[in-house]
Amino acid sequence: MNLFFEESGDFKAGTVLTQQGEAFQVETLTGKRSKVRARDVLLQFDTPSPSELISKATSLSHQMDVSFLWEVAGEQEFGFADLGLEYFGHAPSPEESAGLLLTLASAPIYFHKKGKGRYKAAPAEILKAALAGVEKKKQQALLQAKQVEELKAGQLPASMASLVNQLLFKPDKNSIEYKALDTAAQELQTTPARLMLSVGAISSARELHMNRFLSACFPRGTGFPEIAIPAKPELVSADVQAFSIDDVTTTEIDDAFSVRELGDGKIRVGIHIAAPGMGIAPGDAIDKLARERMSTVYMPGDKITMLPDELVSEFTLAEGDVRPALSLYATIDTTDWSVIATETVAEAVPVAANLRHNDLDELVTEENLAAGLGEYPHKKEIQLLWQWAQTLERGRMQKRESFGLRPEQNNRVDFNFYVQDEIVTINRRKRGAPLDKIVAELMIYANSSWGLLLHEHGVPGIYRTQGSGNGWAARMQVRMLTHAAPHQGLGVDQYAWSTSPLRRYTDLVNQWQILACLKHGVTAPLVAPFKARDADLFAIVSAFDAAYAAYADFQNIMEHYWCLRWLSQHEARKVQAVQIKDDLLKLVEIPLILPMVGVKHPRGTQLTIELISWDEVDLSVQARLLEVSQAVLAVDEDNDFEDGDSIDQSEQVVEHVLSEESGANTLTVNADPIIQSNSDSSTSAP
Repeated sequence: MNLFFEESGDFKAGTVLTQQGEAFQVETLTGKRSKVRARDVLLQFDTPSPSELISKATSLSHQMDVSFLWEVAGEQEFGFADLGLEYFGHAPSPEESAGLLLTLASAPIYFHKKGKGRYKAAPAEILKAALAGVEKKKQQALLQAKQVEELKAGQLPASMASLVNQLLFKPDKNSIEYKALDTAAQELQTTPARLMLSVGAISSARELHMNRFLSACFPRGTGFPEIAIPAKPELVSADVQAFSIDDVTTTEIDDAFSVRELGDGKIRVGIHIAAPGMGIAPGDAIDKLARERMSTVYMPGDKITMLPDELVSEFTLAEGDVRPALSLYATIDTTDWSVIATETVAEAVPVAANLRHNDLDELVTEENLAAGLGEYPHKKEIQLLWQWAQTLERGRMQKRESFGLRPEQNNRVDFNFYVQDEIVTINRRKRGAPLDKIVAELMIYANSSWGLLLHEHGVPGIYRTQGSGNGWAARMQVRMLTHAAPHQGLGVDQYAWSTSPLRRYTDLVNQWQILACLKHGVTAPLVAPFKARDADLFAIVSAFDAAYAAYADFQNIMEHYWCLRWLSQHEARKVQAVQIKDDLLKLVEIPLILPMVGVKHPRGTQLTIELISWDEVDLSVQARLLEVSQAVLAVDEDNDFEDGDSIDQSEQVVEHVLSEESGANTLTVNADPIIQSNSDSSTSAP
């Protein structure tokens, strides 16, 4: 005797070897012996053989008209034997019954299973909808196959043209377009991003990196809605002629300086900071835009501003105009360069000049300053500021050493990126040039002084701190707090970011708080925009940290990309490098860090390497070592993180290049790999 039965959803046939009650010992077509319960048996037959039954039933099932079978079945639940009698017009043979069962089981759209061998025809409306779905999937499959072929032929399907960024960065993996892209990429043994580049959906690797960042951080685009530009406040005009010191492409000019001689060896130095906080009110439309972005985003050759250009142009400290400013005045005795008194004033400041590094760097050198050589605008003022800046630096270093830290090292080289018409120029620049130091020291002084002002008034602000806590990790960490605390790395008792309100939201917040102190004095804690333990202020700190880190990561990616572009422009193959850490090399000419597994030499060892290839998409470089020089270059000791005296270098980099603010076509970065990997290393937004 033979059986046709169902096992784990499959139909099988076999020969009965033994029977014990309700159970059969069955040998199937594969020779496997199975225990089959009577309740799973659908047919018992003597002829034909099990293999012949399966063969004939399968052939018969392929010939059956499922639509006609559905019409015959009617609306009531039925057993397959009953339907077989109706469909065939006679008692069906074993192979006919088995063929019918195979047909019913293979057409779940038409027949809903109700039990072993029992089914019910799907209602007409449900069947119609299901068939429409099947047809839709069939058409989608055809469309997907067509898109795959187009992609493989180097053509971008029309339906994908508006979905490129979504498909690459935020894909709906159930969509036809994504499945086609993924399938084509797999068949071509490439990645979706490279495939999109090859078919022209993305014009370049630069656009790919940019679009990935915008998709994550600016999903609604980088443009601003139309806004009403606030009127500049009516302020008393200061009796000064201020000047700024910036890169040639800087447009967000936050800071300027003035010097006035008072007689008897005393001078009055003004540090003037642009004051958008006098036009933007907390909670207004512009504030919401700034808070959403948190900072200007910098990259070689471009930037995404925190504030609309129209507002920046109204409040930037532009040459030849009188602009609102928050001014910190320091009265200084030039016999020892000590500060006699300070005063903070909200006022209108006449800006006489916007000086540019590109014009002055070769003239304003330490040697020329010492000898009084060179002719340039505001020469006398710059000479005085240079002497005060050196005094400020010495004071910070003494304070830093009192915290148990070693003096800062200024033997690194900075790099400026300039991009025009997709051509990048990377210029080396030694750290600690006089103009850099003047701006850096005066900004540190202002941020520290205003941090103290907030603290003395009992008004919270956003502070940068470093060195509190015990242990190496705690001393390394740079944190943001809402109360005053030392920044040991900078050598100051408190440090509140306040000098870049056009470019950084934290500085705008602190400016509002400082203005409240000036206006309300001892009652400022009651009326300042942000009160002590303000949850909204904590939220700003958290959001700023996240945004700033994301922007810094993107900046590093674009720096790396433009370094690779520089290699292509110069057809660089044999280059000089320096060992900076185990398995890490730094190129001498550009700030490109290369990992080379197995290359381990003393730090500072000069190496000659061959660049075999580089990839602008995944930003990788293949290189091999050619020669090891006996010479060893000096490496900044502060990069040695093996003892407790080490501190986070990123903050130092920020403060040492404050004057090198990025504009439309420039960016300054430091070549230290540890700095580049840290979000605080963004020298474009100090």
